[in-house]
Amino acid sequence: MSKPEPGPVDRGKLVELALAVIRADRFPQLATADGDQPRLRPVSPVKTDRFTVYVANLRSYRKTAEISANPKVELCYLDDRHDQVRITGIAEVVTDRGTLQEIWDNNPLLRQYLGTIDNPELIVYRIGPTRVRFMREWALDYHEVPFEE
Repeated sequence: MSKPEPGPVDRGKLVELALAVIRADRFPQLATADGDQPRLRPVSPVKTDRFTVYVANLRSYRKTAEISANPKVELCYLDDRHDQVRITGIAEVVTDRGTLQEIWDNNPLLRQYLGTIDNPELIVYRIGPTRVRFMREWALDYHEVPFEE
């Protein structure tokens, strides 16, 4: 079997390539730290604004305590060609009622599961990027993606 050759990457299209991977992956992996132990789980973002990602959570979930202790997180997106995007960022609790209402109105599963936007179990994180990287399958080389926060 011959060695796979990754396709070329047009550096001028890095943002477009990275956003396409994000759109293609409905369940990215979220990495947190539990003390000195990394934890990884799939999440379903409730809103994405370019490279800023919003994730809903329940206050009673373990990742709530992990993020509270260390808000540095990373999301990894993978498309069907195995291209990947990694968003390194800081998770912060969303308190803006307008943003919460928009997320609530656009997510029927949240409404069905939690009943009311004022359910005390609901917590939404805004993951603001500090670094975004793109990699083609088999390239083994990340490209820094420019982003605006």
